[in-house]
Amino acid sequence: MSLILQLIDSKDLSGSLAPSKVYLELLARHVDNGLVEMVHEVDHAYAAGYEGTRAVRSWQERMRILEKLGFIKAKQIGNQRYKYVVIVHPIVAIHNLLEKGKIPKPWWDAYRDRQIQTKEPSYNERYKPTPKVVPLKTAS
Repeated sequence: MSLILQLIDSKDLSGSLAPSKVYLELLARHVDNGLVEMVHEVDHAYAAGYEGTRAVRSWQERMRILEKLGFIKAKQIGNQRYKYVVIVHPIVAIHNLLEKGKIPKPWWDAYRDRQIQTKEPSYNERYKPTPKVVPLKTAS
């Protein structure tokens, strides 16, 4: 997780806005399958460490970054931009960033090494397509 948070906060991906606290706050609230129902944005902003008159705006800026990077998907309802949020599995978000050439090689090497150490399956191992089984035709 620490490597993922480091990646999310990297200047190459997030500029000067570090969204890792917002990501952690979402992880702490997800109910099932990564779904978070956002009730009061001000509560989410505070839990992520933002206070004052710019709290919600700062939180929303970081939510946009997480969405742009592919770590979350959001559904707007009415005027609430982030009513429902689905947390994308980190392995999927990282794979998509890797495919776009946005993952630094040193970070990727450290991440893969950690996956191997913890026996966490890689993206290809986890999501490899299952072969189609074609029944054999029998002679009649």
